[in-house]
Amino acid sequence: MTELLPHAPLVPLDTDADAHLRRTLRWHFDAATGSPFWLRLAPTLGFDPVRDIRALADLRRFPDVSDQLRTVAVEDLIPAGHTGAPFEVFESGGTLGAPKRVVDSVSRGLNVDWVSTVLDAHGFPATGNWLHVGPTGPHVVGRTIRHLAQRRGGVAFTVDFDPRWVKRLLGSGRTDLASEYRSYLLDQVELIVQSQDIKVLFITPPVLEALVGRRDLYERLAAGLEGIVWAGTSISAESLRQIEETFFPRARIAAIYGNTLMGIAPQRPRQDGDVYPAVFRPFFPQSVVELVDSHGAPVAYGERGQVRVHLLSRDMFLPNVLERDTAIRVRPAPGDSVDGLADIAPLPSQGGARVIEGVY
Repeated sequence: MTELLPHAPLVPLDTDADAHLRRTLRWHFDAATGSPFWLRLAPTLGFDPVRDIRALADLRRFPDVSDQLRTVAVEDLIPAGHTGAPFEVFESGGTLGAPKRVVDSVSRGLNVDWVSTVLDAHGFPATGNWLHVGPTGPHVVGRTIRHLAQRRGGVAFTVDFDPRWVKRLLGSGRTDLASEYRSYLLDQVELIVQSQDIKVLFITPPVLEALVGRRDLYERLAAGLEGIVWAGTSISAESLRQIEETFFPRARIAAIYGNTLMGIAPQRPRQDGDVYPAVFRPFFPQSVVELVDSHGAPVAYGERGQVRVHLLSRDMFLPNVLERDTAIRVRPAPGDSVDGLADIAPLPSQGGARVIEGVY
């Protein structure tokens, strides 16, 4: 459904982003609280992070060390100040080599709490069971959806799939096996829907389109669904309109963008005058997202740029990471100061190689 609703609180953490930055730096670069990873790197930086990094723009002075996350011992990533807090390990990427690993204990919980308030603003049901059709471990999205369902008074059913395997199949031209795998996923969805009441569905656009093609499954779901969260691959404005207005007119529809490194940027409720059907708002200032040109300079509003992420949480500090995504820079919503991101697309590959989008 597309009608405009009052938007959620758009400043989920500190209103003073620079103060949040300085607290984060003091935490990660103090020998009593920091991680071995950053304490070991600090002398090689050529500047004092606590003294010399005073504003968000200064984060560009850090090197992008995210490639080191492919091999570093995860124990070296855990801040010493987190005594007794259980940590989990999640992975990002992995289709073009070894995955990057991050650690997390509580910071994603703050992100999820805020996403839940945004779903309220979209008109999602306050209670009810969720069905997650997507990756679980080692990807963080599985835990995220489970926690969202719990926070909103329901339980989460899960149909797991491996996005790395799907991308390998598509990349090698084995589309018949990828199609068979998708049918296998929908067989599992059908078994759940036959006996369980599902109010909210998390799914990727390609799998949702295949689901609509199964008449009995589609009709059973469409009769009871009150919310759909989609993520993973881009979707055309026309396909999204069909989902909202033709196939699931009873359900609220919203998207999320994000990854293991940056966390979740939910779709903000639509604003009068929005050009793009889905505009995403990062969890600022824990996740600071910039859209930059080929020289690393911020692009103008309405222009496409490459996604650069700075993660500023107590669990993990990871500045100046260039992602393989691009997006359109959108002006902040009324009453907010944080840019939106629209029309997410993969960074074009060099040499004309075919780009295979992620599926989560």
